[in-house]
Amino acid sequence: DAPALINMYGITETTVHVTHHRVTADDLTDPAVSPAGHPLPDLGVHLLDPNGRLVPVGVVGEIHVSGRGVARGYLNRPGLTAERFVPNPFGAPGSRLYRSGDLARRRADGTLEFVGRADDQVKIRG
Repeated sequence: DAPALINMYGITETTVHVTHHRVTADDLTDPAVSPAGHPLPDLGVHLLDPNGRLVPVGVVGEIHVSGRGVARGYLNRPGLTAERFVPNPFGAPGSRLYRSGDLARRRADGTLEFVGRADDQVKIRG
């Protein structure tokens, strides 16, 4: 019944949070590993290779997010919207995935592990 430390991975294009993970003492043994946990109930996370195929467990892929919490696009930025909000081959016709630019791997237990960025983006404020 003590307070818990929760790691919540998220991005603005998905109403802020995508996954959650209750941090344990085991998570602190390797500072290079960042468990991101499991998706929130109204979102899905797909790890895809550069060709848009699902990657196997343990293999790094780009985080693509689906579900009701994903934004519709960027205001007055149709080119960027088309680049980042791509058709969802796993969902209903017309649904979209958000290409986050973030990299992760899925562990055998289904937990996502954040790895880094697919590019050299650095956040200044965020």
